Amino acid sequence: MQHRIVPQVIEQLKPWQRAPAWCVAFSGGLDSTVLLHILATQIPPSSRPALRAVYIHHGLQQAAEDWPAHCQSVCEQLGVALSVIKIKVAQQASVEQAARNARYTAYAEHLQPEELLLMAQHQDDQAETLLFRLLRGSGITGLQAIPRQRALGQAHLLRPLLGIARQELEDYAQQHQLNWVEDPSNAEEYFDRNFLRRQIIPLLKQRWPATLSVLQRATEHMREAQQLLNDLAQLDLQQAQLAAPISWLPLAGLQLDKIAKLSDKRQKNLLRYWLADKTPAIETQHWAGWYDLRDAKADAQPVWRLQQGALVRYQQQLYWLPESWLASVETVQLEITKPGRYVLPGNGVLEVQGELPVLIHIRYRQGGEQMQLPTRGRRDLKRLLQEQNIPQFLRQRIPLAYMQQQLIAVANCSSLQGAKAKQFQLYWYPPP
Repeated sequence: MQHRIVPQVIEQLKPWQRAPAWCVAFSGGLDSTVLLHILATQIPPSSRPALRAVYIHHGLQQAAEDWPAHCQSVCEQLGVALSVIKIKVAQQASVEQAARNARYTAYAEHLQPEELLLMAQHQDDQAETLLFRLLRGSGITGLQAIPRQRALGQAHLLRPLLGIARQELEDYAQQHQLNWVEDPSNAEEYFDRNFLRRQIIPLLKQRWPATLSVLQRATEHMREAQQLLNDLAQLDLQQAQLAAPISWLPLAGLQLDKIAKLSDKRQKNLLRYWLADKTPAIETQHWAGWYDLRDAKADAQPVWRLQQGALVRYQQQLYWLPESWLASVETVQLEITKPGRYVLPGNGVLEVQGELPVLIHIRYRQGGEQMQLPTRGRRDLKRLLQEQNIPQFLRQRIPLAYMQQQLIAVANCSSLQGAKAKQFQLYWYPPP
């Protein structure tokens, strides 16, 4: 007799019938064992893509050393190929978070384009995650808890058990006499999630039997609210998007004067949306950095440092600088005698076109440079770059051409060419 959870899983998988393959994130525990068994035995091979499994070996506890062999045995019984991937977990305050980050990175690197990764989180996990984030004071984004599906690198991730309670999975496992491993760390109530799972959620279910389904419904409400906030952010972004005054600059930007007209709450909503793919979620205490940047004097050069980069201001323009752009570039002393493309360490590529004099030297700005222009005489380079509307953070990176110690050309600035540079052009392609 088919267990009642099987049709629910099959329904979740209908949109993914044309994926190149289904790959199960297999830990050997109850949840992933049930999921793998359903896919391998309850869905005919002719009705699904190729099926395989992947086990991520963290090496964090002695008990786990036997789990790869167990997973291999289960997969052999089911006729499913298994890949075992060993990873190193970074040493940091939260070992759980570090392991999770390393695990998802490994999945993203291992999966093939458009392949579907199937993970076995269930309704109890959803409730646990929602309560955990609520107690941390998370906003609407965090209170959406575990998403049912999302992109993962070039592949996709789906959680087909998310609407099914763990008790249902236990019933299925007992019906089919499945064997699984138990992670001893799950019994350690020192960990917050384990405490919620073992102490708080059972109490809630005693008083309110529908706790799991109600909490899942709450996450769906949060997802709807987040979509409305995203729609509002998109409208605000259309008004604030920076129409790049520098066509060759591959950096995202916003217009500060347009953002400043919004309420504080809409400013934060817009920035959360715009920065979502650039930096992890911004903690409440870090928003003071935004107000400092926004309200700084016109001639200031404020920087709002965040994870993986920073938001900087130049006049009324905001730019996001990735981490690689915040480091100082190496001193460069290129000698060029012929046209071509030249790699600038940590600073993109320089392309030289046209006819060169015998020799030109490529350097970066150090300060105090002057330049002789045919119609303007001798001018300070600092003032010339200001006139070209070159942001401050670019001025130490933009390549300069010298001949016999005389500055004769500035890359990407056709109006900043001396008389000796009329026969060639410098095109700088900054790092992405």
